[in-house]
Amino acid sequence: MKKSTIWILGTVMALSFLSLLYLQISYIEEMVKMRNEQFDEAVKRALMAASKDVESAEVDRWLREDISEAEKKAWEQTAQNKSVVQTQRFTLTSPDGSMYSSIELRSITNKPTDLPRAMISRKHGAKTIPQTSRSLADVVKNRYLYQRALLDEVAWQMVYKASDKPIEERINFKNLDQYLKSGLVDNGIELSYHFKVIDSEGREVYRCSDYSDEGSEKSYSQPLFLNDPPARMSIVKIHFPGRRDYIYDSVSFMIPSTIFTLVLLVTFIFTIYIVFRQKKLTEMKNDFINNMTHEFKTPISTISLAAQMLKDPSVGKSPAMFQHISTVINDETKRLRFQVEKVLQMSMFDRQQGTLKMKELDANELIQGVVNTFALKVERYSGHIESELLAADPFIFADEMHITNVIFNLMDNAVKYKKPDVDLQLNVKTWNDPGKLMISIQDNGIGIKKENLKKIFDKFYRVHTGNLHDVKGFGLGLSYVKKIIADHKGSIRAESELNVGTKFIITLPLLKN
Repeated sequence: MKKSTIWILGTVMALSFLSLLYLQISYIEEMVKMRNEQFDEAVKRALMAASKDVESAEVDRWLREDISEAEKKAWEQTAQNKSVVQTQRFTLTSPDGSMYSSIELRSITNKPTDLPRAMISRKHGAKTIPQTSRSLADVVKNRYLYQRALLDEVAWQMVYKASDKPIEERINFKNLDQYLKSGLVDNGIELSYHFKVIDSEGREVYRCSDYSDEGSEKSYSQPLFLNDPPARMSIVKIHFPGRRDYIYDSVSFMIPSTIFTLVLLVTFIFTIYIVFRQKKLTEMKNDFINNMTHEFKTPISTISLAAQMLKDPSVGKSPAMFQHISTVINDETKRLRFQVEKVLQMSMFDRQQGTLKMKELDANELIQGVVNTFALKVERYSGHIESELLAADPFIFADEMHITNVIFNLMDNAVKYKKPDVDLQLNVKTWNDPGKLMISIQDNGIGIKKENLKKIFDKFYRVHTGNLHDVKGFGLGLSYVKKIIADHKGSIRAESELNVGTKFIITLPLLKN
């Protein structure tokens, strides 16, 4: 599958997962918002019901106390007036002088008649019972009208006098707690709550026994007597410590699905990463196989050609020619063995099976030996190598063979990636930092692009120079170098500029550390 196709499919799938995740999160937010609104509405209904209960309790108290007293006085006054039929008109006026209510009260005397009962029966006959019924109906009607007038009077006094009393005298706070609890339960809220009562002056007159400020940042207020003048209105404030948990518990069933979607998204991203990484490894493996084929093909071809020449009888007659062909076969065999050992050695270190033969070494002396050996190869390319071994303390604890290979590989890379039309200039330096030995190898080669610089230590990685195989190798050299330096508790970094050159800096701990 092409890389572009993978990118397109990956992008589409990623956008699909992100859209699904966004929709789920939006749905949860909308549900939380809706639950908050439902909760607020339920609490408002409960507070309104509690307010009506408080008002009803006050009206009930007025009816029981004030009306009974007024009725008693009224009937005492009626008993003193012994007239047969007495008509009275009651007019209720408002404080501004206008008439509020007018009622006519007809009183019947309880004075007994002078006529004997038997005479009444004989004289009136059948008309006695209907007339008595009408009299009783009038009594009931008059009593009803009288009681309604009393209620009007009580209501009028409540409106204009009740609000003058302190709130403590108008409310039983324990009953208020019961009203609140009943209203909340009726509206489907069974949460613990705390409340307090504040009078018209803003003074707190009561708070529940277990009052706590937890959750008070979201409180609800409700006037206790809606008909009181605004300047005399008292309110009750209530809040719920477990409100937030209650809201989120109601939408908790959506959280697992969101988590599963997020896990799927992470898994998908990781899968795409693995696909691209596997594709990259496949490309590197193919490059490695191609490079290995070319690296092995040259010595094998040379050995094969030399073996065929040995079959020529004339070669046997010339000792010099025979010696030359034998030398070629031997050199190419060593070269082939070196390449095989290089691959096997790197594989062995990857499996942590490589062993280092550590000993005390003079790094200046070791590097000078490599420089002297490598100078011939540099001069072959009309190049020049310089060494500035300035480290005052060059002693390290290291494996001589592997450190030698590290220095050799870095120098060999400088030769491989030299500019075709410029003489090679190779500089090798050593110096000391506190507790460390510093080694630098710098060239004036083709350099490395910044985007490739961080990958040069990866296994099988080779900077792309087209499909030409003018630079041989497996892409294992720098990977091997980094592995050896890391096993010596050191570090290596590269500095490079395209068409200017490359500089490798190695840091190793000193022997005394």
